[in-house]
Amino acid sequence: MNYRIQSGYPLTAEVRRIATEELAAALEWLSSAGDNPDKALHETRKRLKNVRALLALIRPGAKDFVRKERVRYRDAAALLAGPRQAGALVETVDRLMEAFADDPRRDAIASARERLLVHRASVLSEEIGKSVGKASAACRTGIKRFDKLTLPDQPEEAADVLAEGAARTLRRARHALRSAKAAGEEEAFHDLRKAAKAHLAHLALLKEFWPSPVKARRKAVGALAEKLGELQDIFVLRGLLRDGDPAVGSPAETRKFDGLCGRSERSLRKACLTDAAELFQDSPKRPARRMMRKARRDLAEAATADA
Repeated sequence: MNYRIQSGYPLTAEVRRIATEELAAALEWLSSAGDNPDKALHETRKRLKNVRALLALIRPGAKDFVRKERVRYRDAAALLAGPRQAGALVETVDRLMEAFADDPRRDAIASARERLLVHRASVLSEEIGKSVGKASAACRTGIKRFDKLTLPDQPEEAADVLAEGAARTLRRARHALRSAKAAGEEEAFHDLRKAAKAHLAHLALLKEFWPSPVKARRKAVGALAEKLGELQDIFVLRGLLRDGDPAVGSPAETRKFDGLCGRSERSLRKACLTDAAELFQDSPKRPARRMMRKARRDLAEAATADA
């Protein structure tokens, strides 16, 4: 598989190829969900996010198609969110246990972990079969739908589509960063994470066209997305703790645990805002224009060579 738009082929053909490969991989992972559900669901959601990022990139050239199809993959990912989140909570607790290995309150984390393991097993047994079947059906339908997609294939028009799609995601990231700085609400950090993940996917898709140093930027954006994911898991965990959810225990049982979660949350918030400011505070116009010029040149050269 090659999650990258290649300059030697029409844009429509490349997008169809990439989407089909990602959806076929998702179907393969879904078929193995019974053997290793955590890994299978994690990988499936990654593939679905890759398809959604691809749709966001081509939106300027196929608005109606993208508007209809993005709902399909959003809903498919939501079907798998419960079982995947149950596993992610256990992984979050494991990170906390490692981070606070010498803290006397660590026993409170261990107790919560045991309850979360029981919760994870219950969610998987109740939901995974039905969710996997529906998500698989969505992927199969999606493959058929991409066969009907058409995009501008002339070099200048194709480059304009890619540049505007990439810039749109950068604008989303910049807006989410401003909101996270101003209000610090969980939803703003969640939006920032989605934009960062989409931008990371776009850097992979546009590897041939993005201005250098693309490798260093991919590494930095990937690290930011990882931190934002950990922060999102902390938000979910603290929500359960505040509500006294049986999955983690009563407030009396988890008060010490919540204190450690709070320390981790504050640290992650600060790190995420610092890293995101370095990556997204500047206007997206300049990198988008540079990418557009490079894409126009490379696509035109490839078309000439092919002719």
